[in-house]
Amino acid sequence: MLSAYPACFFKEETGYSVIFPDLNYTATCGETLEEAFAMAIDCLAGYLFSCRLENEPIPAPSPINKVSPEQIMQELQFKSGEAFVSMITVDVEEYAKLHFHKSVKKTLTIPAWLNAAAIRHKINFSQVLQEALKNKLHMNT
Repeated sequence: MLSAYPACFFKEETGYSVIFPDLNYTATCGETLEEAFAMAIDCLAGYLFSCRLENEPIPAPSPINKVSPEQIMQELQFKSGEAFVSMITVDVEEYAKLHFHKSVKKTLTIPAWLNAAAIRHKINFSQVLQEALKNKLHMNT
């Protein structure tokens, strides 16, 4: 499902700052406008993904015509020249599959007898560890 939120882009000496007023003024930046847009997508996806993981309420997006970069600059006492608002869209679930659910390699130590028994029973070590961690963290989904 596609999520869309307005973001304020502010041109600065070293690039662009991006602020999402609806998301507690969550911010990111980029050296170029293209990089700022890419970072804005990542920022939006990360914020919404975190809210879902933590069962926190997700604020509704404001209509783009109700967001004023000038008001944001005034509220934050932020000085910038060029400023504009753009809608940033992301499919959080698809983005998370590509960027947030990457596997990481972990090394662990177990007794040799336990390793041998698990191999005899064709146990998938990664799957067992993931299940145990989810259970321990009360994240059974």
